Amino acid sequence: MRVAVDIGGTFTDIVLLAPDGVLSESKVATTRSDPSRAVVAGLAALLAELAMPAAAVEEVLHGTTVGSNTILEKSGARTGLITTRGFRDVLEIGRIRMPEMFDLTWDKPKPLVPRRHRLEVSERIAADGSIVEPLNEAEVIAAGEELLAAGIEAVAVCLINSYRNPLHERSIAGLIGARFPQMLLTLSHAVLGERKEYERTSTTVVNAYLLTVMRHYLENLKAGLAGIGIRAPVRIITSNGGMLDAQSACEKPVMIVASGPAGGVIGAARLGQARNEPDLIVFDMGGTTAKAVIIEDGRPSTTSEYEFRDGISSSSRFIKAGGYLLKVPAIDIAEVGAGGGSLAVIDKGGLIRVGPQSAGAVPGPACYGLGNERPTVTDANLVLGFINPTALAGGRLRLDPSRSERAIDDHVAKPLGLSLEAAAHGIRAVANAAMARAIRAVSVERGRDPRDLTLVAFGGNGGLHACDLARELGIGRILVPPLAGVFSALGMLACDLEHVGLRTVTRMLDEFGSAGLGAIKAELASEVGARLAADGFDGAHMALAWQADLRHEGQASELTIHYDGDDVGELEARFIAEYAKTYGYRDDSGIELVTLRVIGRGRRRQRLDFKELVIREQPVAASGWRRVSLARGAAASTVAVVTRRALSARPRRGPLIIEEFDATVAIPADAEVSLDAIGNIVLELS
Repeated sequence: MRVAVDIGGTFTDIVLLAPDGVLSESKVATTRSDPSRAVVAGLAALLAELAMPAAAVEEVLHGTTVGSNTILEKSGARTGLITTRGFRDVLEIGRIRMPEMFDLTWDKPKPLVPRRHRLEVSERIAADGSIVEPLNEAEVIAAGEELLAAGIEAVAVCLINSYRNPLHERSIAGLIGARFPQMLLTLSHAVLGERKEYERTSTTVVNAYLLTVMRHYLENLKAGLAGIGIRAPVRIITSNGGMLDAQSACEKPVMIVASGPAGGVIGAARLGQARNEPDLIVFDMGGTTAKAVIIEDGRPSTTSEYEFRDGISSSSRFIKAGGYLLKVPAIDIAEVGAGGGSLAVIDKGGLIRVGPQSAGAVPGPACYGLGNERPTVTDANLVLGFINPTALAGGRLRLDPSRSERAIDDHVAKPLGLSLEAAAHGIRAVANAAMARAIRAVSVERGRDPRDLTLVAFGGNGGLHACDLARELGIGRILVPPLAGVFSALGMLACDLEHVGLRTVTRMLDEFGSAGLGAIKAELASEVGARLAADGFDGAHMALAWQADLRHEGQASELTIHYDGDDVGELEARFIAEYAKTYGYRDDSGIELVTLRVIGRGRRRQRLDFKELVIREQPVAASGWRRVSLARGAAASTVAVVTRRALSARPRRGPLIIEEFDATVAIPADAEVSLDAIGNIVLELS
């Protein structure tokens, strides 16, 4: 048996793949104080329900928000920084930019390492890797003593040009490790062997900041699993949709900060391949956030850096300095704080605002009856009739519509002089606007027209809002995949184990011949192949994907280009085409190759095949009718409520509500819905 677990802000989703190929799912409330408790309890309950032995579990795949929550809550390790003399304030200086040029209320993110804990040592390595000034070991020991006295738990070491020559960083590791073994160390060349001092320093500091929390969490998780009889290896989904073993994740937690949504994106890409539909927009709406990603030619859009911040997180090339920079391979995800549990409030200007604050799993939306009296998006959907109060999570979670009505009436409707239905539609409209913004961030801003793509909607709330978003963006087709409410966990079963290797080059592209490019690629292929072989993969189950970061001469940012061969001319042509698509014009200046990167994937023998899904039947409400207010300003109408099994390849006209164990899908009157051969709900909007 293989198990996949996705921890969200509201629910923890579990999918189990049995030896006979049958998939089973479960949803439990996330335990924010210790997320591992929900994982262990939920998995134990599912195994008991299926009468399956825990010892038969061979692998646990895991996507977690522990890293991102630690940064948001500022609950990481007490962290120090040792750097080259003169570079103490790199974190403060950053890129000397602000995300909104004319926003006078903006506050720069507070550095994770206070200035008093950023210490300098004398040393200098030149850009070519030669030693200009030897390392002053006495200063290193003095810095260690000062940090220890200040109660520092983790130390980030980032020296100038160490990506070219890591000798001095390794010497510091030896000195600190011998004298102060209780302090955890992160060396910048081991985390990010690339140029750019601020990016490398920021990434190294975030890694050090997460070390204690991630180690503690994964130790608790493995102990909890062992307590119920599961001693299988735990593998963590990375930010770019690969997998790391738990030990590697403990050493490089910065690689899994955006772990949570990555599984769903990989699953959507595999689903598109199964449908022979390689170009998609992925929309994932859960209880706390909504995410958007674009997939082209069967590959999710990726980035070599992104900024993690509250509100909306994206790898925007035009909005910088809004958060903590992580220069690591990641899926290019735009995220907004608009989920089912997002709180609706009236701001000082008298307008409805939804999110980013969330009611989470506890106390949850007002309808949960657990103490929250403020309205959420879920409360709005319940009042309008989209959600069945007795059918959520197969009837395990009962909702109280009267509490939702009271919350919306007291906090939105009466203050604005609106009817209850108008206020609920207003909450939905504001949430939809925020989510459309995320989709535009990964499509229109990247020079892609969303009207040319199919929207894949999943998450517990994705199907409730997908048609509104598609209509706003001009998208004509929507897919709602099987197990939509737990699809991020399901997608993990389609992921591969992954290792990344890179070389910083920083040379003009026309200086390379195919032989020179091929020589660097051969070195990287050998390096990554050895790591995959150590994980038990032979050549027949390995695959290498190549990326190059290029820019025009004199520019400060790069574009990441996917390519296969050693032809420099092909690489140049791909960059020129991508540049024109992204920025809308061509530049005739020289092209510089900054970084060459290889992603080595160990192809799993038991990888999930979306063409052969077999899903265990879950209890769902019987088909019937319900009063639903489908559109603002229109009278509520009686709408048929059916299950996915009631659909067929023959299109059926809306309005319609489709209820499942883990999700609900709303079909408006101007849409036709059918079921494809894989089991996807396919909506065509007129």
